[in-house]
Amino acid sequence: MAKAKETAAAAIPAVKYENRLKKRYKEEIIPALIKTFNYENVMQVPKVDKIILNMRLGDVKDNAKSMQLAINELETIAGQKAVVTKAKKSVANFKVRENMSVGAKVTLRGTRMWDFLDKLVSIALPRVRDFRGVSPKAFDGRGNYAIGVKEQLIFPEISYDQVEKVRGFDVCVVTTANTDEEAKELLKQIGMPFSK
Repeated sequence: MAKAKETAAAAIPAVKYENRLKKRYKEEIIPALIKTFNYENVMQVPKVDKIILNMRLGDVKDNAKSMQLAINELETIAGQKAVVTKAKKSVANFKVRENMSVGAKVTLRGTRMWDFLDKLVSIALPRVRDFRGVSPKAFDGRGNYAIGVKEQLIFPEISYDQVEKVRGFDVCVVTTANTDEEAKELLKQIGMPFSK
């Protein structure tokens, strides 16, 4: 019986899944960037290295249930387990003790990173109310781009009825580009809707 299951499983070919944005990056964006910046080698072409999602939860640091709901929402959006971030030192004015949970973060790489970037650019950002594009000035000088998402409701996985509180999070796109100009061109080719 077990042998029959093994042969049946072996007969079904494994479908290799490739994200449409990653495929477009390989086929269209790399040649376009080589043409624009006159790279001598394909390895010089900038690529997206990782995406970091960071949610601050200082307002619910004393409420374990609310914190867990927020972390679950972040995990649903990212499709990956979140890491709870702790306070490094005590701050009496904010009623924060050392090692108290104050946030959550997720670092996406590989297929999940491409899936999230595709979802952010083509589904989530166009759902923002009165959307006029993202700021072209949010680069850090080393080719990394940061964007703030004001509400988690723009992502299709989040159900409005189950949201306890509207909260935002930061998205940091880390690229291998040496300059902001190269990173901006890379993100523009990917489909990031920069404002004029």
